Amino acid sequence: MRSSLWRLQEAKTQFSQVVDAALRGEPQHITRNGKQAVVVLSEQAFESLQRSARAAAPGFIAHLLAMPRDKDVRDEMDVERASLALRDVDFS
Repeated sequence: MRSSLWRLQEAKTQFSQVVDAALRGEPQHITRNGKQAVVVLSEQAFESLQRSARAAAPGFIAHLLAMPRDKDVRDEMDVERASLALRDVDFS
């Protein structure tokens, strides 16, 4: 089995092998300048990750319901309003 860690230049020249390994269910890690850069996954593995992320994320309604409701936010804030003087405007 080929290592799942590739340098970018090597992954470019052996791209078919990278894709074949990903299709076998082996995520392929690619480095750039010695640092982890990207992971190549099969479409099936990617879709599975997307479904898991959507299932784990709360919906918008759940997010709103999770907000604290015991006090009005305005009661907690000590905000002074500026008093503004109106000025005369000449429309002639």
